[in-house]
Amino acid sequence: MGTGVAAGPGTASAPAPGPGTVTHPTHPTDPARERLRRWRLVLGGDQADGTGCALSRRDAAMDGTLAALYGKGDKPQAGRERSAGLGASAPSVARWLGDIRRYFPSSVVQVMQRDAIDRLGLSSLLLEPEMLEAVEADVHLVGTLLSLNKAMPETTKETARAVVRKVVEDLEKRLATRTRATLNGALDRSARISRPRHHDIDWNRTIAANLKHYLPEYRTVVPERLVGYGRAARSVKKEVVLCIDQSGSMAASVVYASVFGAVLASMRSISTRLVVFDTAVVDLTDQLDDPVDVLFGTQLGGGTDINRALAYCQSQITRPAETVVVLISDLYEGGIRDEMLKRVAAMKASGVQFVALLALSDEGAPAYDREHAAALAALGAPAFACTPDLFPEVMAAALEKRPLPIPDTA
Repeated sequence: MGTGVAAGPGTASAPAPGPGTVTHPTHPTDPARERLRRWRLVLGGDQADGTGCALSRRDAAMDGTLAALYGKGDKPQAGRERSAGLGASAPSVARWLGDIRRYFPSSVVQVMQRDAIDRLGLSSLLLEPEMLEAVEADVHLVGTLLSLNKAMPETTKETARAVVRKVVEDLEKRLATRTRATLNGALDRSARISRPRHHDIDWNRTIAANLKHYLPEYRTVVPERLVGYGRAARSVKKEVVLCIDQSGSMAASVVYASVFGAVLASMRSISTRLVVFDTAVVDLTDQLDDPVDVLFGTQLGGGTDINRALAYCQSQITRPAETVVVLISDLYEGGIRDEMLKRVAAMKASGVQFVALLALSDEGAPAYDREHAAALAALGAPAFACTPDLFPEVMAAALEKRPLPIPDTA
């Protein structure tokens, strides 16, 4: 995508109309005019790329922020040099970050930030505290910061932790309540018993099961069979092992999995273990009370040895029939493929509920090893991408040992 104004970030004045450009009055409610304005901002270029649409002062400034990021990809016309671009100057980048927040909604700002990091190689500037304070924090930015963790100077680490903590806290607010409610319901249902004590009776199910014993003369139901459940929160009922691939492509999944790991660890009825891996395996269970510590304990990038990670997880299982293992990976295996599949088969044969997620993010399935995904499906463990909003339902189904709610797009 190109833009027409070659001004740098923060451009505040509209350029003079070029030859042949027709100046139209602004009519915000005119759909045709608005479409023309949007095409003008998209196309850019000298003389408004033939749209004949001049920009207002605000639109010219907006066009400048777009040109700074996307204009470099255009070939300059003969005899002309485009001056768009952010360069490597931290002050100009910080100013540009402020401009895009002024002109665009948060969702667009996050996309433009990611494009700036990818297209213009701005990762190194994120190592400066003033830059981190200027950016719009989101899951993808957290992933970038984690990948830079080892190179980050001490003066930046506290600012980086504050950025990561803000994103994590926002995610916990969004996800925690529904996750706990969904999983507690699943645990209660999975622990249902036929001779409950009075305060553990599920009255709705008990009445439904005994309607045939309704006595019209007394206008009441005489239950012959009580339906109830032992409250799962009183003791550990299930064990969950989150096994997370920390290769670079899985950054967003690592962030979401760490947040969910902390939420699960806060539930007394679930014993949660969190394991991250590349070619080595790291158990971060003792840091689950703070997902920020978990995230800074990861090291994004490197190779992948799923077999070694599953071998470690398998060694930690003490109650197979009450255990759910969640592997989050794109399945590009650098270890021993046949051994990996044998371990999955062995865990399932012992009673373990095995869940394979290609991603835990809002972006759908990444590139993944389709051969390995097909092999897992043949073992009864279909691999699919899962959104954070769907994850509680997936976990509830696994805890209750019922079919997983696999999305149609998987």
